[in-house]
Amino acid sequence: LPILKMNDGTPVTKENWEKRREEMLELIEKYSYGRTPPPPKRTWGETTFCDELSYGGKAINEKVTVSFETDEGVCSFPIEIFNPKRVQNPSVFLHIAFRDVPDRYIPVEEIIDGGYALVVVRYTDLVNDNHYGDYSDGIAKHFGTTQDRAPDEWGKIAMWAYGASRVMDYLTAERKDMDVDRVAVIGHSRLGKTALFTAVKDQRFYCAVSNNSGYGGAASSKHSKGEKITDFFRLGSWDWFCENFKQFVGDGEDCKPYDQSFLLALIAPRYLLVNSATEDRGADPEAEFLTTKHASVAWELLGEKGLVTDKMPVAGELLLDGNVGYFLREGRHYLSREDWNSAMRFLNAKLGR
Repeated sequence: LPILKMNDGTPVTKENWEKRREEMLELIEKYSYGRTPPPPKRTWGETTFCDELSYGGKAINEKVTVSFETDEGVCSFPIEIFNPKRVQNPSVFLHIAFRDVPDRYIPVEEIIDGGYALVVVRYTDLVNDNHYGDYSDGIAKHFGTTQDRAPDEWGKIAMWAYGASRVMDYLTAERKDMDVDRVAVIGHSRLGKTALFTAVKDQRFYCAVSNNSGYGGAASSKHSKGEKITDFFRLGSWDWFCENFKQFVGDGEDCKPYDQSFLLALIAPRYLLVNSATEDRGADPEAEFLTTKHASVAWELLGEKGLVTDKMPVAGELLLDGNVGYFLREGRHYLSREDWNSAMRFLNAKLGR
């Protein structure tokens, strides 16, 4: 599907890019993630814990409750912050995480030693991931979502992304000790899908990093060798998406009016890094690479470098010369220190560090 052609066939230029962006966003919201409510009128944070001698005195560790107003009352959830002491006004990783720290996916000390602040939000504190349409708590409950959803009503990926944006509200309003103009949102697997959609919906994010995000993330949603919509049905994780998503199961798999390259292109001209793993068949690393390459035309249209090669890299190679990066490592579906280090190397290059 052409990124650089309007719905009516008109060629896309710098001048009409924003209109094309709206067209592509309309398609992925209508048929994939669902429509997101507007931002709340007010978001705030309350610090509930502070350790100024964390990690041998190298970092300040805080726990904060983030709250925002909804028509059904105040919605609140916890986050955890690790702020390196040796760096003034550090750039930030906002990690949409599976679990709390300490966790095998989150090498906190390496991240703070790399000079970055780390903000962790556990995704199930935003809304559960019980599958099969359980919208009984968190953001879903506050917005009145039920199993009887409208065809384009949001799914849980959009809800998790909405929560990540509320963290960004808090950082922007209240954290003068971090560089809130340089925040990279990062996630793995379903939360890699979420990180991408977060950056699409919220252009305050400086960079998006997806790790093994696969189908519904960085991999093509057509003709790929990895996950299919049938798999989401089988596992009950169809509730990550909107009801319209279900119509493409089976023979409709390759008949969608959008592709995941649209999702990636919507991040242009900001920074994007896609991480893959050689043995992650479900996420389909080749499809992730090709989709990233295809989306790069958006950056090129806007005067920036996209992915700078047509050749898929060998394992261990990080492509970081353009605003779009790609990293392939050996191994399986996992968020490793190697993946975090690729993200820091990519951002270091963009930040001139």
